[in-house]
Formats: sequence, structure tokens, C-alpha cells
Amino acid sequence: MSEYEKIIFETDEGEEEFYIIDDTKINEVNYILVTDAADPDAEEIEVMILKDVSTEDDEESVYEAVTDENEIKAVAPLFEESIGDVDIS
Repeated sequence: MSEYEKIIFETDEGEEEFYIIDDTKINEVNYILVTDAADPDAEEIEVMILKDVSTEDDEESVYEAVTDENEIKAVAPLFEESIGDVDIS
């Protein structure tokens, strides 16, 4: 397994662990591709695109899931190109 950065998100339901597979920036907005799979190198995993929505007042980064179809269509091809044989939908 490759070394992926593990991040812990604090949610209303408690803490969730994710592994960062890749990151990119579009129009000064940071996006990360993450999975909660125990083995991010597995043949098939579920991934999620998160968008950095932090403000200058935030002490830590704040991310939210990208759910807008147009935004997903704009960002997903960059991740697909960067990490190779992957289908993000």
C-alpha cells in the first residue's frame, strides 16, 4: 500500500477518518479526493471529492463534500487524469 495522508474530520456524528488520494486547485479553490477505504490501493474503492471552504478566520481547514453535478464534472476529470485508471462519478 502506498503512503496516503490520513486525515480526521470532526462531524456532527463524531470523527471520521479519510485517506487523501490526490489534490488539485481550480480557480484558487482547493479540492481533495478522499476515501475511507482501509486500503486506498484496493481494486475498487469509493471516493469523494471535498472542497476547501475555509475562511481566513478558521484555525483549521474546513471541507465539504462536492455535490453539485456541474462542479463534479469540472473537477473529476482532473483527478482521473492525475491518478490514472479511475472512474469518478
